[in-house]
Amino acid sequence: MKEAKGCNHEHEQKGVLGKNTELYFSLASGLFLGTGFLIELFASFSDILILILYLLAYMFGGFYAVKGAFDKIRYGEFEIDFLMIVAAIGAAFLDKWAEGALLLFLFSLGHALEHYAMSKARKSIAALTDLAPKTALLKTNGETKEVAISELKAGDVVVVRPNSKIAADGVVIKGRSSVNQAPITGESIPVDKRAIADSTAIFELEKDIPEESRVFSGTINGNNTLEVRVIKETQDSTLSRLVTMVQEAQAHKSPTQLLTDKFERIYVPVVIVLVIVLNFAFLAVDEPWRDSFYRAMAVLVAASPCALAISTPSAVLSGIARAAKGGVLIKGGKPLEDLGSLTAIAFDKTGTLTEGKPKLVDLFPLAEIDKITLLEVAIAVEKLSDHPLAKAVVRDGLQLLQRKNSNLIAEDLEALQGRGIKARFRGSDIFIGNLDLYQALGVAIPEDISETVKSLEKQGKTTMLVKRDDHFIGILGLMDTARESAKETLLRLKSLGIRKMIMLTGDNQNVADAIAKEIHLTEAFGSLLPEEKVAAIKKLKQKENKIAMVGDGVNDAPAMAHSTVGIAMGAAGSAVALETADIALMADKLEILPFAIALSRRAHVIIKQNIWISLGVVALLIPATILNWANIGVAVAIHEGSTLVVVLNALRLLGYKMKK
Repeated sequence: MKEAKGCNHEHEQKGVLGKNTELYFSLASGLFLGTGFLIELFASFSDILILILYLLAYMFGGFYAVKGAFDKIRYGEFEIDFLMIVAAIGAAFLDKWAEGALLLFLFSLGHALEHYAMSKARKSIAALTDLAPKTALLKTNGETKEVAISELKAGDVVVVRPNSKIAADGVVIKGRSSVNQAPITGESIPVDKRAIADSTAIFELEKDIPEESRVFSGTINGNNTLEVRVIKETQDSTLSRLVTMVQEAQAHKSPTQLLTDKFERIYVPVVIVLVIVLNFAFLAVDEPWRDSFYRAMAVLVAASPCALAISTPSAVLSGIARAAKGGVLIKGGKPLEDLGSLTAIAFDKTGTLTEGKPKLVDLFPLAEIDKITLLEVAIAVEKLSDHPLAKAVVRDGLQLLQRKNSNLIAEDLEALQGRGIKARFRGSDIFIGNLDLYQALGVAIPEDISETVKSLEKQGKTTMLVKRDDHFIGILGLMDTARESAKETLLRLKSLGIRKMIMLTGDNQNVADAIAKEIHLTEAFGSLLPEEKVAAIKKLKQKENKIAMVGDGVNDAPAMAHSTVGIAMGAAGSAVALETADIALMADKLEILPFAIALSRRAHVIIKQNIWISLGVVALLIPATILNWANIGVAVAIHEGSTLVVVLNALRLLGYKMKK
């Protein structure tokens, strides 16, 4: 994150005494100031000694302020550090050495403590870079050797010992264990991982890797040894992309921050004019010029917008850091603020509100066939097909049978006109397909069976009619079911003030309506092409002003781009999702979304608090110094105190927990 304008020095560079050099210089300034003041007050030492002590206080207190000011002056910029130096020089000119030294001491101490407090937020982000181990156990020809993770290449096999960090993004090819994915996805419960069935399988697309076999760099293995085949080099890993994007996000200013920057561009010249005018107050007021000049210097200190400049970026930084810890990547201040102001959210269906895979949900035996027989026939035949619906029938059918499928063997598979399949099982011809298949084959379908099929299809289900020889023996109904967490998540979003929750899907309207009814969506729009989703977002945006689009970050990218905030699901496994979305939910968990919105709203509240604190202090101090109710020392003490208050207020976001 760029340093707040006019308020921070280049803190990250180390001084002669290490990273805390500025703090040590500030304390030295205070020590010399205190010593000089006590000697002046209680002892009768030479005025030269007292002056030397004050000069040393000036030197140590003003070192970083002068350095920062002149770094800016070289580029024609005059900022707050420069104004403080002018005020301190003015105090010295008026022989107010103690007050000038106090100004520089408190100014430098405030900056040092502000730097210390802000570094806590940065450390939350910097800690991401420490998640990955420095070395990995590379397995070659049956032997393992320790290598730097930078040497790992795609295709290498690494051994991950129990309770150690996983060194690279990869796929488990041997072993079974639970893995703590919280550092990447924010999931609080370890996830079970197991080896893929074929250890030599190559996946062209990352999304094709089974979730139970996919692991990420920086996550923590459980109690068993795993062997992982590397799929990405270190610089391309999910962790590396996450760190890079969080760091980039810090530099993106929020709308409030842009507004305060604009305010400062007008405000600072006005203050300079006011200070110049106050220098000539002695012409209108019966007082010496020295008093007018001192008042002008005091107003200069009082009008410093330092706390205002740091109020928003400190809250944005803390909010982004807290979100990253919770498994949410927020790409800058604008998405952070926009997220909290949403009143409507549009969702993609498949993989967002639903599981993203069909499930066998209905089983209707016909012609006095029992469910077990129907399942055996369907499983045996569908085992021969690699169609997603066939895989769902086999997977869920075996679960219903609660036994292995070794004795369910069909043969002679034949695809039928793209509408179904035919095979031989236990001496019979088995046909499985939709109504169109049998109509194309010229097979008459009894009216009661046809009505049942159509009824299921109206519920948004895909139907498969099973025929053995000359008789229909059953109907299978499949559907991409809603996530278990979807209904509860939408209720939580509603409680947060989200008035409209809309589904935009390419599936037919019956499917959309069925899911919408089940999880209580406001509206559902089906049969939409990608460009039609964009049109729907534009129309909804006109009504609601601000709307988010939640999807997988790939086919929903155009709609995300036209929404106020694009939110990608399960971005930990998708480079495209990380790149296209404004906000990425690292885990494939919809229930993280309410946390992200609640955090955003809390951040917005804190930003407003900080701005009011900052402006309130300025509004009080300027009249107080003009009317001689406060001198330079009081003004700088209150001002630097307010700067620390807004920073500490912002840091509260680091410990944010959503109320249940």
